[in-house]
Amino acid sequence: MAQDKRQVDAITARDADFAQWYTDVCKKAELIDYTSVKGMFIYRPYGYAIWENIQAELDRRFKEAGHENVYLPVLIPESLLQKEKDHVEGFAPECAWITMGGNEKLEDRLCVRPTSETLFCEHYANIIHSWRDLPKLYNQWCSVLRWEKTSRPFLRHREFLWQEGHTMHATEEEAREETMRMLNIYADFMENFLAMPVIRGRKTDKEKFKGAEETYTVECMMHDRKALQAGTSHYFGDGFARAFEITYTGKDNQLHHPHQTSWGVSTRMIGGIIMTHGDDNGLVLPPRVAPIQAVVLPIAQHKPGVLDAAAALRDRLKTAGIRARMDDSDNTPGWKFAEYEMKGVPLRVEIGPKDMEKEQCVIARRDTGEKVFVPLARLEETVKELLDAVHDNMYAQALKNREDNTFDIRTPEEARAIAGGKGGFLRSKWCGSLECELAMKEQAGVSSRCMPLQQSGQEGVCPVCGKKCATDIYWGVAY
Repeated sequence: MAQDKRQVDAITARDADFAQWYTDVCKKAELIDYTSVKGMFIYRPYGYAIWENIQAELDRRFKEAGHENVYLPVLIPESLLQKEKDHVEGFAPECAWITMGGNEKLEDRLCVRPTSETLFCEHYANIIHSWRDLPKLYNQWCSVLRWEKTSRPFLRHREFLWQEGHTMHATEEEAREETMRMLNIYADFMENFLAMPVIRGRKTDKEKFKGAEETYTVECMMHDRKALQAGTSHYFGDGFARAFEITYTGKDNQLHHPHQTSWGVSTRMIGGIIMTHGDDNGLVLPPRVAPIQAVVLPIAQHKPGVLDAAAALRDRLKTAGIRARMDDSDNTPGWKFAEYEMKGVPLRVEIGPKDMEKEQCVIARRDTGEKVFVPLARLEETVKELLDAVHDNMYAQALKNREDNTFDIRTPEEARAIAGGKGGFLRSKWCGSLECELAMKEQAGVSSRCMPLQQSGQEGVCPVCGKKCATDIYWGVAY
């Protein structure tokens, strides 16, 4: 028997309990489900469809930049992992090991990949011999496993999906250019596809990727004013190449070590989308990543011609390249409104008998709730305009949240008061010392997020030691 009405379960208010609100949205918007293994999650179709759209757009951008996709094994021999000391020490606490194969004990333990630098280096040592073999611009779409002690949907999985780029270059200059090119691709993607404003910056030595010479990051502010490291790009220099004895014969007929980069983003971005844009009614999806950009709802669909009219609108939208769906189930309109609001569908297109008489439809925006009456003759044009307007408004709201909650601080006490209260990004000068970085963590409860690429150039004082310095740095509480 059909349901006459479905009351969408209430979700916890964001400002009452942000963590519970987040979990409610993940489950009730049908993005994810739990399994019997702690930290292992099921990506449900709607959640996985968001990842597919992220993957498709990034893959297009990577290939435009000359990268090729490859796939390397999921298992790494312990002897191989041990070749780069800093790297293996950084990942050791999170490694999962296979010690048995069938009924036999393995002589060399196998690590389930937490990242693939060592495998790529082993491969590159076999295929790079001459300057003509460079650059190597490879990317891999895969899952990795890190034995996290605590887990949260999308933000911290033991197994999660990501892409990892690994490139080799003849010179330091080329590798550094690649590092920054990929950082900028990530930043542009997040701002212009996910409507998430980013701060581009460099990590401190304490926070950089283990084995890297430099790590660059894109940092985003969530609605609760915490920081999310949304993606990273690393310059390795020739350290890995030396450890794995990767050499090539240069144009000068001498042997050289190539310079390496690595860069990656993961399904953590879906968590970022939820926490940046969601509201008390559920998801609010940026139109360019939304699996459904417009849902067509027939009103009084039992009346003659209504279903046909709704189907015609759906077909027109799909022909125009818009991801459209029609819901002709026998659930009530109120049920459907709540359902697609929870799922964050950017536009809701309604048509009923009165609309048909007037040759119009009604379009409601998810971000603002605003409704407009649209002549059927202008359907495709108006929907495209509205999708762009939704994206722009979502980006503007997220940027306002960041700007309104970024504070200049001069002492650890100021930082602690803000971080322990409303929260936000804290900006100061930094002398560059590890001691002062650790002191900010201990005294203010914040970690360094990044040194922004756009530096003010003005001199100030380090909030801990009082030393005059000019380096700008952001601090914050992070996911």
